Amino acid sequence: MAKGRELKGRIKSVEGTRKITRTMEMVATSKLKRAQDRVAAARPYAQSLASVLSDLYSPALAERFPLLRQPAAARRVGVLLITSNRGLAGAFNSNLIKEARLLLSRLEGQGAEIEFHAVGRKGLGYFRYVGRSIATSRTDLTDRPTAANAAELVDGMMQDFVTEKLDAVYVVYAKYNSPLSTPATAARILPVTPPEQQAIKRDYLLFPSAEAILSELLPLYVRNVVYRALVETAAGEQGARRTAMKNATDNAGDMLNILRRTYNRARQAQITQEIAEIVGGAEAQKG
Repeated sequence: MAKGRELKGRIKSVEGTRKITRTMEMVATSKLKRAQDRVAAARPYAQSLASVLSDLYSPALAERFPLLRQPAAARRVGVLLITSNRGLAGAFNSNLIKEARLLLSRLEGQGAEIEFHAVGRKGLGYFRYVGRSIATSRTDLTDRPTAANAAELVDGMMQDFVTEKLDAVYVVYAKYNSPLSTPATAARILPVTPPEQQAIKRDYLLFPSAEAILSELLPLYVRNVVYRALVETAAGEQGARRTAMKNATDNAGDMLNILRRTYNRARQAQITQEIAEIVGGAEAQKG
């Protein structure tokens, strides 16, 4: 019964794996709900910022604000890649790394020098492995990023853009559409591209002036873009992990069914053989 014992061991091992993947699926489902709430909570503020910026913007004002500066050529570009610290999320991190590689290849093909920043162990580990020079890295951000985290990541790059050390800044993140749709996305965050102006402009009472408001609003707008990238990537990670763990649990169930059928057939064949040997021995004694 060596084969039967081997099959029983495999069945026990797969059952243990299925318990783990089912637990991880439940944990990811719980975290996903909270992450979705953070994404939904960030959207009204972002929409309000974009609306006010759109109404205040004018080409005449744009010339006075460095964050709106449109360089003739991008000689030095900052790229911020956001990935997760953990795996077991299917192709989630691989897709983000692939998008970053495509962006880097395109920018370097245009002659730009890259200043690379990495958030998350997965992206950091890959680009260290391939020998990419990394300006800054962060692996201490949790799955509950804050506005302060976004400011820490982008304020230095904003200052470099203002002083013309950088000509553009991009962020690569997972755009959260739904738990099953989190495409890797590369977005330019500097220079600021004002949102399209609304058909109906709101009538504002501006105090002290449009210039003073824009000077405060533009950095908030850039930080908010990075904050949304962080929360959407965190939500996308949990959605991808839940899907991956559900698929693993389902596959473990299918494997158990096959192993149990194989074990039952082997056991039935052994019993049949034992009965045949007993009957044969009895017949031999009669003879």
